[in-house]
Amino acid sequence: MTATLPKDMKLGIIKLFVSNLERSVRFYQEIVGFRLGKSTSTSAELTIDGNEPLVLLEEMPDAQVTPRRSSAGLYHFAILLPTRKALGMSLNNLVQSGIHIGQADHLVSEALYITDPDHNGIEIYCDRPRSTWRRDAEGNYIMAADPIDWEGLLHEAEGTVWDGLPVGTVMGHIHFHVKNLQKSKEFYCDILGFDIAADARMAMKALFISAGGYHHHIGLNVWAGEEAPLRSANGTGLDYYTLVFPNKESRNEAVLRLKLANMLVSEIDGILMVKDPSGIPLRLGYEQ
Repeated sequence: MTATLPKDMKLGIIKLFVSNLERSVRFYQEIVGFRLGKSTSTSAELTIDGNEPLVLLEEMPDAQVTPRRSSAGLYHFAILLPTRKALGMSLNNLVQSGIHIGQADHLVSEALYITDPDHNGIEIYCDRPRSTWRRDAEGNYIMAADPIDWEGLLHEAEGTVWDGLPVGTVMGHIHFHVKNLQKSKEFYCDILGFDIAADARMAMKALFISAGGYHHHIGLNVWAGEEAPLRSANGTGLDYYTLVFPNKESRNEAVLRLKLANMLVSEIDGILMVKDPSGIPLRLGYEQ
């Protein structure tokens, strides 16, 4: 029987190593719109509501800033906003900040792209209604990288005051540089149970996978090169990301599949973790 993830599986907390915590906290509050949760002199929780963390930051002593597209690991993490108006408000804030803004109309969504002070990529986006998403003859979601309706988005924000990321914002997806697409497909799809949402391995050396018919929860690419090394031991970047299962039973079913495939699943402080074929750490949680 083919493994399948629960349709309501979602992404949870990610943790990033940064070179200067004070600078990063200021960036994520003023530019992205997170609210600061618990913090120490070397770590900080970034939240939407001031309570539940979505991103964890940890300052690494003697950190080496990892150059973009130089290693296996994070390409970008993507913050999903609940409304197009919220995306317009974020765009207006980004414009006012003077930061460089990348942008793309993916047909299934409209997206803005920025980079934090340590070269961690960030996407801020809003989905179009699922009823408008289209698939091709092979079942792949049809996505593009067309120019966004810049003026239309800014018009959405007229007469409103940006006050950070709104309630309802979630971690929408995450995109990785990996060492090998076939090995990554075997791990994420054949073992864990993700579905292929868009197979672009031939066209753009990328693969997009999801659960529950989403356009993608995870993007995989080899744009940093086949067998790209992991970031250095003191390099900035992703420490881990989290999959959140709807219940303990579905989490344990996925863990069993991993163990039957001879994947090492470790437990640290009650948290289960596995590394994908590129060495990217993945935490396996569930709704409490």
